[in-house]
Amino acid sequence: MSSNYVSDQEYNGLNFSDSPLVQGEYENCIFTNCNFEYANLSGFKFNDCEFTDCNLNMAKVTSTALREVVFKDSKMLGVDFSSCNDFGLSLRFENCQLTNSVFYKLPLKKTLFKDCILREVDFTESDLRNAFFSNCDLSGAVFDRSNLEQTDFRTSHSFSFNPDLNKMKGAKFSASNLSGLLMHHKIVIDKNA
Repeated sequence: MSSNYVSDQEYNGLNFSDSPLVQGEYENCIFTNCNFEYANLSGFKFNDCEFTDCNLNMAKVTSTALREVVFKDSKMLGVDFSSCNDFGLSLRFENCQLTNSVFYKLPLKKTLFKDCILREVDFTESDLRNAFFSNCDLSGAVFDRSNLEQTDFRTSHSFSFNPDLNKMKGAKFSASNLSGLLMHHKIVIDKNA
């Protein structure tokens, strides 16, 4: 157990960029309207925590444990989640901006991304089995040697990746967003026909 253990606390409107959060283990804590921009959260443990309306742009999360953590209405531009401690990793994202974030090689089974902006996000070699991308913007997102079996993309848009480079069995798409899978084959799709 970390030297600093905090549970069932609420943090509201605090600026952790100027006055850093004390390193330790946080359980069942709620962070609302807090600024973690460029904050170093390396080595922290967050269990059953929620971050709502927070700025985590460019936060460092090296060896950070994120277990049953929910992010809502938050900005996390350029966060390298691939450096997290992946043991017990469990995340949920709702209405978040994750542009340029990295999820390289992470176990993300059953992860929910709802109403998120995921532009230029790197999902290379991630395990996204049974993940759900609900109404997400995936412009420029990279899926390469990723496991997308049973992954639901039906309500998301703007993605373009080669199905031959990913495991795709049972992945779900809608008729309106299939073109993102066919671009690599140089097939012409006439949406007016």
